[in-house]
Amino acid sequence: MLYPLRLLYTARRRHSVRSRNSKMCGLLVMKSPVSGLGCFATVHFPRDSAIAEYAGERITHAEAVRRLTRTTGKHISQLDADYYIDGSVGGNETQYINHSCEPNADVMVIDSFMIIFALREILPGEEVTVDYLNSFDHDQTLCLCRTSSCRKS
Repeated sequence: MLYPLRLLYTARRRHSVRSRNSKMCGLLVMKSPVSGLGCFATVHFPRDSAIAEYAGERITHAEAVRRLTRTTGKHISQLDADYYIDGSVGGNETQYINHSCEPNADVMVIDSFMIIFALREILPGEEVTVDYLNSFDHDQTLCLCRTSSCRKS
């Protein structure tokens, strides 16, 4: 695996580079066969490479619980014991990363930043997925990934 500081530098650099139509360098949001919208690679991501930072508003646990009851609450991820990131407020394309029981990416927290990195080679056109379903105590979402190892909940 790449050295974590290199992951952070690479993810920050990719996050700051945007094209004219505001899509993140290397990622595109479009309709997903998994669920609703998804986040797709537009470039090749080698195994163990940083893809992007999961960005958004930093909120407390109490605020995360309150927001989870709203329809936009599905873009909330736990940063640490005290804080969460709401990708729907000030976030980027990574808020549309869907869950999969057989993910091709994962999240690492480095210096209070959530960095998404490739678990395996991800090719252009492939949907970026992370195994995060029900990682938040109040989330009762059912799995829609349809993989052979799907846990359903």
